[in-house]
Amino acid sequence: MQRQSQLIPQHLLRGISPTRSCFSLLVSLITLALGTSVADATPPRAPDQEVACEILVAGGGLAGAASAYESLLAGRTVCITDITDWIGGQISSQGTSALDERPTQRQQLFYPQGYLEFRESIRRKYGRLNPGQCWVSESCFMPYDGHKLLFDQLERAAKRGKGTLKWYPNTVIKELDISPGTEGGEQIQSAIAIQIKPAPGQPPVNAEPLSQILEDAYRYENSSRFDKTIVRFVPMTRDRNAGNATTVAQPAQWYVIDATETGELIGLADVPYRLGVDPRSPLEPSSSSTTGNPYCTQGFTYTFAMQATEEPQQHVKPPFYDRYAPYYSYELERLANFNLVYTYRRIWSEKYQKTLPSNPREYPINPGDISMQNWTWGNDYRPGTAQDNLIYTRQQLESTGQLQPGGWMGGLRTETLQAGEEHAIGFFYWLVQGTTDSQLGDGVKQPNPNHRYLSGLDSPMGTANGLSKYPYMREGRRIIGRPGWGHPDGFMVWEIDISRADYSDEFYRTNLLPEDYRRLWESLSGLGTLEAIGQRPNLEGRPSRSRSTIFPDSVGIAHYAIDFHPCMTLSPPEAPGNTELEGERRGAGTAYPFQIPLRALIPQRIDNLLIAGKSIATSHIAAAAYRVHSFEWSSGVAAGKTANFSLEKGILPYQLVDNLPQREPQLEELQTRLVDSGNPIAFPNTSIFNNTWEDWK
Repeated sequence: MQRQSQLIPQHLLRGISPTRSCFSLLVSLITLALGTSVADATPPRAPDQEVACEILVAGGGLAGAASAYESLLAGRTVCITDITDWIGGQISSQGTSALDERPTQRQQLFYPQGYLEFRESIRRKYGRLNPGQCWVSESCFMPYDGHKLLFDQLERAAKRGKGTLKWYPNTVIKELDISPGTEGGEQIQSAIAIQIKPAPGQPPVNAEPLSQILEDAYRYENSSRFDKTIVRFVPMTRDRNAGNATTVAQPAQWYVIDATETGELIGLADVPYRLGVDPRSPLEPSSSSTTGNPYCTQGFTYTFAMQATEEPQQHVKPPFYDRYAPYYSYELERLANFNLVYTYRRIWSEKYQKTLPSNPREYPINPGDISMQNWTWGNDYRPGTAQDNLIYTRQQLESTGQLQPGGWMGGLRTETLQAGEEHAIGFFYWLVQGTTDSQLGDGVKQPNPNHRYLSGLDSPMGTANGLSKYPYMREGRRIIGRPGWGHPDGFMVWEIDISRADYSDEFYRTNLLPEDYRRLWESLSGLGTLEAIGQRPNLEGRPSRSRSTIFPDSVGIAHYAIDFHPCMTLSPPEAPGNTELEGERRGAGTAYPFQIPLRALIPQRIDNLLIAGKSIATSHIAAAAYRVHSFEWSSGVAAGKTANFSLEKGILPYQLVDNLPQREPQLEELQTRLVDSGNPIAFPNTSIFNNTWEDWK
């Protein structure tokens, strides 16, 4: 076999990828040399090691870290894996180290206690919460510090709770052993993972872009790049004579938590899920499609850091720049200001100022300042067709053999990852040298050459090419919860559960069937629902609830706007004149503070699998709010606490909610534990009798 490293151009190792035509040739060569047909994948070799744990967390982002944190405090043995070598996801490996928070929640510091602990660690590290003096958030900081601070927090939790942390960086889950459980459902009995490290004489893992190593990372065999350790994760058998051992029969010996960024284990286990746009309905009335669109997920972003300099820098135009240049824009006239964009997510301010101008356009930029870029019409990459979607649908997974035994390759289209990397690097060049604007026309964009692109393993992103180790993902696969009370087709949190939209708008009367329009207003009637159904005429004239849905099984809280970065209409996204998919932004807007119901964390079929993060059971529109930093942490707390409670009580998670709307005493006990440990499950003054949350605007 030809050595794989010989097939990859040296400039790619420096973070500059080839043109698309070169990339196609590269893929063809690798296909010939290594064989990318999943059906012909090398069968698994015997595991190199077997590792036992009580909680296996796949994905080290904020949701995964929070799950581990709570489990460690409970004295559990926790195994946590991540495809990168940093913990923290959004705050570290995805580079979005600017905490997305709503002022109402932030002013009262109404967050989970572990999230508050992390915020305080930032303050201690820098001497202030916002070392970047950014204006998008109260806290912007360096991604590499996000990793270090959070990892230290997990180690402290293990020490306080007498738990055991087993951290597996650069590790992916390849296979799941799923078989019948004790209560009639199925259970994950073990998981096979692959951990990579550089082969002798090869550069570090982060020397190459993710698109170039992803498929290699999911193959069992060693390559010229990587030596691989095959790890088999299995349930831990606890000593029942030990002081902290459980004494009840266990319907599940361990729990697996999918906290990956795209819902990898959901796809691999093939439990029911949705992807992309949901069909328009009385529950999702603002949907852009009457039939649904699985290819249109929110855009993903490779972030990068740039530093202001005293003198102008020499900038070399990337060979692929002309391909992506027709896309870049300030987007709106009110945003067309370089200072505003630069200080938006500034993560380091060289000269901290106690007071700043009221207008961010006037914020000073000092040499040495560092900004992280995450801009919709900039480094967002927004595919939305079957030809370029990033996250493979179930049909695409099946057609490529990824649902066959040993066939899982991560479920992502590497060509689209490659395009996203090029797109982001091109955006930096546009910022410093560009003179065009795709949305605002000529004469708007001016060069800003006094900046340099930060790359290298010691850079804020920790990669040779300067891009985040993993793209910031806004949406992945989303489970469909189990059928039950009020949800015969499977539990979901829908748009109308959280949105503040004005549903009296003519759009809804025009675009919903009459019966669906009536059902919409019946659902919005709050305490008057039964009365409204009885008085069916003129429902839209009745007062409607002005709060989010109150869930009896709430295990966490969050608050953020329904924020869309819509997919583009044509392929490729950067095509000249391309537009956002029509109607996608209709669902965007403000949301009421909302809850995280336990039913949204419980998938169908597999009893010892829980979901944390962006893949819980939410609709496409609701997911646009259920995705920011504090939500991820809160959902991770819920998953970790639920897994620990279930192990202790000898109960499966679905059994905590299967009798709703009747009382569930054990669910109430779990909720009490959450609240008593500083993890709120409801906002102040939450009650079905309080039909308005005007104080929480």
